[in-house]
Amino acid sequence: MSAKLWGSDPNSTAVIRQVTDDITIVSVPFLRAGLLKFGGRGTIAKMSSGGLLVFSPTPLTDEVRTTVSALGNQVSYLVAPDIEHHLNLGPWKAAFPAARVIGPQSLYLKRQKQHNEDVPFDFSYTAANKATMALPEDFTQDFEIEYFDGHVSDEIAVLHKRSGTILEADLIFNLPSVEQFSKTDIDAKAGVLTKISMSIFTSLVGKGQQRFVWYYASKNKASYNQSIKRLDGWEFDRIIPCHGDVIETGGKASFRRLFAWHLAALEKEKKSA
Repeated sequence: MSAKLWGSDPNSTAVIRQVTDDITIVSVPFLRAGLLKFGGRGTIAKMSSGGLLVFSPTPLTDEVRTTVSALGNQVSYLVAPDIEHHLNLGPWKAAFPAARVIGPQSLYLKRQKQHNEDVPFDFSYTAANKATMALPEDFTQDFEIEYFDGHVSDEIAVLHKRSGTILEADLIFNLPSVEQFSKTDIDAKAGVLTKISMSIFTSLVGKGQQRFVWYYASKNKASYNQSIKRLDGWEFDRIIPCHGDVIETGGKASFRRLFAWHLAALEKEKKSA
């Protein structure tokens, strides 16, 4: 499976880039269903405590291990951000057993059912506990977190407060995945399926993704809308998606355009209340 998803040699195709003093990304050539050029990305964020948060871990290659070592080698948190982004969780937990794991409870149950490595979740989100889940001070000092129980993939989004950067998995796509395929011989923009997916999953132009998130991305529209409202209250300019290129600046404007219908629905409810 790994070769089909990540390519035959992740050591040679991963792109490791320092985005800010506190944030390093690992971009890889992920193929959804072995066909769609979605790209994959993990994010490593430095914490004030000296630890590291790893969001949506990608393959733990030798180069990634060297990068983590250079950043202090103290992985404090592993975030498995939804029911799809977990394939590398086991190797990372084995390499950094002291790391605390954050994820949706639905993912933990899925992993148990699929007989994945038994990785306990220290902070397991559900619709019932999302408002009361208390994370440690070393986490809340640097991050905000929102669990989208209304999202079809049970999404977790994180804000790195100091840099104004949102880390997210399947909430927003930003195709094409140019950086993620830049060390391969694959053209991230070529092919009929790629052009179709780009028309839907780009965040910067058109209404394709706006329609997709409104009509297909939620299983509980009311809860989804409330989560969007909470993210809209965060201070951010950059968005680091797992799929597609980083939105380096103008992220808040892109967010508000993509989720305009969700925010408008909340305003309508407020006025009619």
